[in-house]
Amino acid sequence: MMRLARKHLNWWAVALAVGFLIIQVACDLSLPTLTSNIIDKGIANNDIAYIWRTGGQMLLLSFIGVLGAAGNVYYAATQSQKMGQRIRTDLFRKVTLSSTEEFETIGNASLITRTTNDVVQIQNVMVQMLRMMLMAPIMLVGAGILAYLKSPRLTLVFLVALPVLAIFTIAIMYFAVPLFKSLQKKIDRINLIFREGLTGVRVIRAFNQDKFEQDRFEGANQDYTQTGIKVFMIVSLMFPIITLIISGTNIGIVWYGGQLIAHQALAVGNLVAFMTYATQILISFMMVSMVFVFVPRAQASAARINEVMDLKSKINDADQPMTFADQTASLTFDHVNFRYTGAEKLALADVNFAAKAGQTVAIIGGTGSGKSTLVNLIPRLFDPESGQIRLNGTALPAVSQKELHAAVSITQQQAVLFSGTIRSNMLTAKADASDDQMWHALQVAQAADFTQEAGGLDATVEQNGDNFSGGQRQRLVIARTILKQASVYVFDDSFSALDFKTDSVLRQALKKDQQVQNGVTVIVAQRVSTVADADLILVIDGGRIVGQGTHAELKANNQTYQEILESQLRKGDAVDA
Repeated sequence: MMRLARKHLNWWAVALAVGFLIIQVACDLSLPTLTSNIIDKGIANNDIAYIWRTGGQMLLLSFIGVLGAAGNVYYAATQSQKMGQRIRTDLFRKVTLSSTEEFETIGNASLITRTTNDVVQIQNVMVQMLRMMLMAPIMLVGAGILAYLKSPRLTLVFLVALPVLAIFTIAIMYFAVPLFKSLQKKIDRINLIFREGLTGVRVIRAFNQDKFEQDRFEGANQDYTQTGIKVFMIVSLMFPIITLIISGTNIGIVWYGGQLIAHQALAVGNLVAFMTYATQILISFMMVSMVFVFVPRAQASAARINEVMDLKSKINDADQPMTFADQTASLTFDHVNFRYTGAEKLALADVNFAAKAGQTVAIIGGTGSGKSTLVNLIPRLFDPESGQIRLNGTALPAVSQKELHAAVSITQQQAVLFSGTIRSNMLTAKADASDDQMWHALQVAQAADFTQEAGGLDATVEQNGDNFSGGQRQRLVIARTILKQASVYVFDDSFSALDFKTDSVLRQALKKDQQVQNGVTVIVAQRVSTVADADLILVIDGGRIVGQGTHAELKANNQTYQEILESQLRKGDAVDA
């Protein structure tokens, strides 16, 4: 946790918080002594002027103490909140810049918990640390010294009170700390089930699994609730125990102090002051003990956050990255092999092909054959195990990821739209795009008509584009891909929700668009009709390219392609081009 604090705290503000805290504690420690003086010097001697004068000093010190407390609270609160803000920003940046492989090692649900609940735990402990946790040791030492100066003999009472308090505190921590740590993992579980329920609600309803999912969530929710009740019941025992010990200590002080007063070994005012200091000592000891209850929970959260921060990316930029400059668009896979982490078998084996500007490369094959894996290597979502991928004649690791991503425009298999408007979604591809450029991209993608009907570029897009049909979402993301000026345009199974006519018209429009033709177009598809007019068709099976050529060549000579074509012709899903 200190690692996060060193990086994300403003130490000047922390120093001011500590300074204000010292002022507050100094004022609090001075008041019992002044009270003692009023009793022993003012009341005992019937000195009204002294009482008023000392009372005025107490009011002044109280006011200064309030100012000190206000300053401390202000800086403690602002620094803890700003620290949380900076940690969340760093977490979000780390996740967005991480490769797919790193992202999946943590999991979506856990990342959400770490960015929200875990950060809140650190914020809460940080504000407590700048308030109670720093105040407690200062108050404990200061009150202990002043209590000893008032009556060294009365401090013997603490030899009984403090060990008893320590035993109860250690017992509570022993049971509470492991439960606090387990709460974070249980929150992960709740988030996972809740997220799956939201994203898969249609599937759940379709298969009538509402009761099963509700029971599954209820089980996780009940588990978290019972653990939370248990841990907070244990922690809540500390306060009545502290009250009991303080009361018992005060009884002991009054009893022993009364005897000292009777033997004229202690003044009444000193006894009153000592009781106040005793209360401050015990409360400070309690606050110190709370450090050992809440800090481990925050430490567990900090460890989870640091785990994300410490993810080592396998995809790094070169020390002196090259630029594409004005090179002609081209794409080359040179004997590329790729294996997922921990897998025994290669996901892609000896992938070898080349394409130049104006050409369309189509990839077809069965489900799980490696089509999406292949195209995900182009923007370096993964790096190959061996072989080389070159874009515009330059090996991908030799250029910066920023420049690489600027040169690749990709439509992923899942059509992702962000909440906002059609305009805001289009501008994610090209921030300075004009309305004419956006409408042109929408026309090429066959999305202009329904965009106009929906209200134009400023039409609302709900979360995930839920107010559009599957085919409309696909055409909108295709338009976004077309809008970006790139060297490679990748369409990963982006035509699957389109009817044959729209599919054909869209592909013809792509061939006529000058900007797209200045780059290489890569299309992943399941239907032969979608790939039939490509300049180069790659037939992939089991991670290997088992055939490449034009539709006519593959139809005549490649058995796998012939089988795909025949199966789709029987179903009416292909056109014999």
